[in-house]
Amino acid sequence: MKRFFNWLKAIFNRGMDKLESPDIMLDQARRDMQGALIANREKAVQAITQKNRLQGMLDDAKKKSAQLEAQATMALKQGNRELATQFMREKMNGDASIATLQQSYDQAVQTVDQVKVAIKRQEEEVRKKTAEALAMKAQWQQAQIQNSISKALEGLTFENQFEGFGAAQEKIREAQSEAAARQEMLGSSIQGKIYQMEDSARDLEAESELDKLEERLGLRPAAAAATVDQTVSVSASPAAAPEVSADQAAEQAKMSEAEAQLAELEKRLKGS
Repeated sequence: MKRFFNWLKAIFNRGMDKLESPDIMLDQARRDMQGALIANREKAVQAITQKNRLQGMLDDAKKKSAQLEAQATMALKQGNRELATQFMREKMNGDASIATLQQSYDQAVQTVDQVKVAIKRQEEEVRKKTAEALAMKAQWQQAQIQNSISKALEGLTFENQFEGFGAAQEKIREAQSEAAARQEMLGSSIQGKIYQMEDSARDLEAESELDKLEERLGLRPAAAAATVDQTVSVSASPAAAPEVSADQAAEQAKMSEAEAQLAELEKRLKGS
């Protein structure tokens, strides 16, 4: 039940928020002003109508007074003073009524003039407020558009989009570092040295072929064909060798064998 009442409350609040929208409030205020203006115009019409009725009654009373005076004048000319006196009495009663009507008419004219001025001012105020309402509605719409733009900008995120670039760049750097480390290890290993020796041999062969090509093209004189063999004899007076252990003797034997194979390799390289 509590959830149901909370739901009703939420619906009511949402409806009130919509009703309190500046657009709706300004439209209602404009309708109220128009309604008040129409009601005041109706009252002004009624006041003018009453003023016109008083004017008609006053005109009739003045005509009646003039007619009675003419009749009294005619009776006097005919020598009928009694009838002339009666006409004058009626004229006097009519003149008293005319005075009252004139006073009421003057008040009505003054009131109508004030009502007209008030209606005119109200019309000007309604036009002014209507223009202000239109400007305020435009400002409200602009504010809503700006809020929508701000909300849209608040929802924009660029960090996640660029995280992939950063991660890829970091992976590439790691791969480059690993390749450099492997290259460094390869250069310091036996296999790496073998590769380096092979590369040096290829470079020597390439240089030799290049020299032969230059000789064929006549770009350099042919080298002397004599070859000088130098034999270096190294005699060493045997000295008494110190006593060594079996392990040391085996290690020395391995070193001697490695040096002998290296010397043989150097001879083959010179012969080629």
